[in-house]
Amino acid sequence: MTAVATPDAARLVFAAVAGLILLLILIIKFKVHAMISILIGAVGIGLMAGMPLSDIIGSVNEGIGNTLKGIALLVGLGSMFGAILEESGGAQTLAVTMVRKFGDEKAAWALGITGLVVAMPVFFDAGLIILIPLAFSLAKRTKRSVLYYVIPLLAGLAVGHAYIPPTPGPVLVATMLGVDLGWVILIGIFCGIFAMIAAGPIWGSICGKKYMIAVPEHVAQQADIDESKLPKFGTIVGIIMIPLLLIIANSVAKVVPALAGIQPVLAFLGEPFMALLLATIAAMYLLGTRHGYNNAQLEKIMTKSLEPTGMILLVTACGGVLRYMLQNSGLGDVIGNAVANASLPLVLVAFIVAALVRISVGSATVAMTMAAGIISAMPGLSELRHRCHRRRLHRVLSLQRLRLLAGEEPGGHG
Repeated sequence: MTAVATPDAARLVFAAVAGLILLLILIIKFKVHAMISILIGAVGIGLMAGMPLSDIIGSVNEGIGNTLKGIALLVGLGSMFGAILEESGGAQTLAVTMVRKFGDEKAAWALGITGLVVAMPVFFDAGLIILIPLAFSLAKRTKRSVLYYVIPLLAGLAVGHAYIPPTPGPVLVATMLGVDLGWVILIGIFCGIFAMIAAGPIWGSICGKKYMIAVPEHVAQQADIDESKLPKFGTIVGIIMIPLLLIIANSVAKVVPALAGIQPVLAFLGEPFMALLLATIAAMYLLGTRHGYNNAQLEKIMTKSLEPTGMILLVTACGGVLRYMLQNSGLGDVIGNAVANASLPLVLVAFIVAALVRISVGSATVAMTMAAGIISAMPGLSELRHRCHRRRLHRVLSLQRLRLLAGEEPGGHG
C-alpha cells in the first residue's frame, strides 16, 4: 500500500485540494486580492490537515521570512531600474531602432524581440503602455491588421516577464527552488526566444491575415514618437546587459577552472542585488543626469516606482507561505510519492500546475508563485537540490585548490 492510500495521506490530499480550490474561488469568483486569497488558502490547508496552531503560525512566519529575504532587494532595485528606463524613453529607443533595422515587413519580429528585452527590467503593463503606440503606428502605416503587430509585442512582453530575471517571477522561482540565477537567465533566454517566435510573429501573422482589425480612431490621430529626444540605442542595450552579464559571469566562473583567479571578484559583482545596484547607478547617470534630470526628479521617479512592489512582494511572500504549509504538513511527501508512483517527471508536474493556475487566475506571477510553492515542497526536489549543492561545493573546493597551487608555485620553487 502506498503512502497516498493511508487515512492521514487522504486527509492531507483533501486539505490541499480544498485549500487550493478555496483560494481559486476567492480570486476568480469573489475577486478577493491574490495575497489574501493565497494566505487564507494556506492557513485553511494547515487547519484541515490537522496541523497544530503553533505550527501553522510558524509556517506562515517561515514562509514570509525565507521568501522575502531572497527577493525583496531585487524587486526594489529592478523596479527603480525599469522606471528610469521607462521615463527616459529607453524602451521606445529599443523598439524604434529594432523596427528600423528589421524594416516594415519584419517589424513584427522586431516588436517581439523588443518586448522580450523590455520586459526584463520593466513591468508588463508599463512596457505595454510604452510600446503599444508603436504597434498601432506600424499598422496604420502598412494598412495591416493591428493583430499583426500587437500579438508579437504581447508575446515578447509576456515571455520576458515570465522567463527571464531580473523580473520578479523568475527571481522568486529561482529563490524558492534554490537554482542559480545565472543559469535561469541563460535557459530562460534560450527557451523564451522559441516561445516568443511561436506565440508572436508566427501566430500574429496567422491572426493578422485572418482578422482585419483597424487601428482605433482616437489612436490613428496621435502623432508619431519624437525620436530626437530619445537616448542612444547602444547606451540602452549596454545598461540592460550589465546585470545579465555580471550574473551569468558569476555562474560560469563557478564551473570554469580558468576563471578561478577572478572568481571571488565575479562572485561579488555577480551577486544579483549587486549586479542590479550597479545597473541602476549606471542608468541614473547615463539616462538620468546626462539627459537633464536632477537628483530631485530622479528621486521622485524611483520612489514612485516602488509603489507596485509592495503588492508583488506580499503576493510572492504568501506563495512562500503556501510552500512551507504544504511542506510542514507532510503533503510534500505525499505528492512526491504520488508523482513517483505515477512516473511523472517533476518538470511536467510543475508545468501542469503553473498552466492550470495561469489559465484560472490570469496572473503569471501568481501562477509561478503557487507552482513553485507546491513543487518546492516535494521531497524529490529537495534531494535534487542537495545533489546540486554537493556538486557546487565540490567545484568551489576544486577552485580553492587551484588557487592555492597557483600561489604556492612561485614561493615553493622560487
